[in-house]
Amino acid sequence: MKRLFVARWVAFGLFASLLVSCSNVDSSTSVSEDCCKDPFAIENLTLREKVGQMFLVRPEALDTSIHWKSYTELPDYSLQEVNRTMLAVNENYPIGGMILFAHNIKDKSQLATFIEDIRKLKGLPLLAIDEEGGRVARIANNGTFDVPKYESMAAVAEAGDPSEVYKMAFTIGSYVREYGFDIDFAPVADVNTNPENIVIGPRAFSDTPEVVADMVQAYLQGLDSAKVVGTLKHFPGHGDVKADTHTGYVATQKTWEEMKTCEMVPFKAGINAGAQMIMTAHIAAPKVTGNNLPSTLSPVILQEKLRGELGFKGIIVADAMDMGAIVQEFGVEESAVKAIQAGIDIVLCPLDFVKAFDAVMAAVEKGEIKESRIDESVRRILELKKSIKR
Repeated sequence: MKRLFVARWVAFGLFASLLVSCSNVDSSTSVSEDCCKDPFAIENLTLREKVGQMFLVRPEALDTSIHWKSYTELPDYSLQEVNRTMLAVNENYPIGGMILFAHNIKDKSQLATFIEDIRKLKGLPLLAIDEEGGRVARIANNGTFDVPKYESMAAVAEAGDPSEVYKMAFTIGSYVREYGFDIDFAPVADVNTNPENIVIGPRAFSDTPEVVADMVQAYLQGLDSAKVVGTLKHFPGHGDVKADTHTGYVATQKTWEEMKTCEMVPFKAGINAGAQMIMTAHIAAPKVTGNNLPSTLSPVILQEKLRGELGFKGIIVADAMDMGAIVQEFGVEESAVKAIQAGIDIVLCPLDFVKAFDAVMAAVEKGEIKESRIDESVRRILELKKSIKR
């Protein structure tokens, strides 16, 4: 319990250590100029530190001894602690955040220690988790945790009462925060209009846009009341496709006008409710963009539609960049650069973090990505970090 208390109370270990070290310096002590700089001020960050802020990674990303190609391989590694390799890699590769999956979580004691040590990594990392409720719930579906379990979003929303969704989200947010996380990659804002959809299904609240909109707002408010950052997903909507972006290319044949009457209804509602983060889908929308680029890599979807037409000013996070829809079509380096060029603020889970990081650094140094573009995203990320209180 002592470790859990520490992990919750110290939101950003490096920041806390800087404050402590500065407060303990007397007038006779020589201190480097960097000692008491505000770690959340962008002008105090090097380019490398700024680029690091734009990556939110799996724990395995920092352990370069781990090489994997299929998600089914990851549980075998049972990476559930910060090891020496991770610390060594992190010396040169700071991270903006880390996401934990089911195989990274054993029980309360292990999780508390793991999160406490992650907080100390370079980059002041945020902690994220997929805890939607239902089948996607890394903590609730772990039998060692005594927390409420929910059948699905569709089941909770079936009664048509947003207050029940609020209660569920507040409950989920409360235990997610208690165990040390800042961000929940939920709620699903997709409208489940295709009965053959194998990846969304009952993860969505409904097949009716207006119902989903009401439930999404309630879910966001529940998380906010629990002091957890919610994330609308998967923009521009993953509910009308049959295939799974985890395994390969997926496209929607809808036009933007059609999307505005369906898929965009919940996203607009979520934005109006104050959503701070939106996660992209890797689906292509050729009748919107005129090409087969996944939405994650499309400036039309991200800049013209999400930022411009819908007016979203928060953080755009990519769905996991190690999914088949990305890695089967693009190299690690190319996809990371294209995502940032398109307007992604946070590159989530690149298949090879070191290669992706180096590629973005090289792109900035070559002028392919302007440093001012990096700064746009980093300002948003740092503002979010400053707003999180523990």
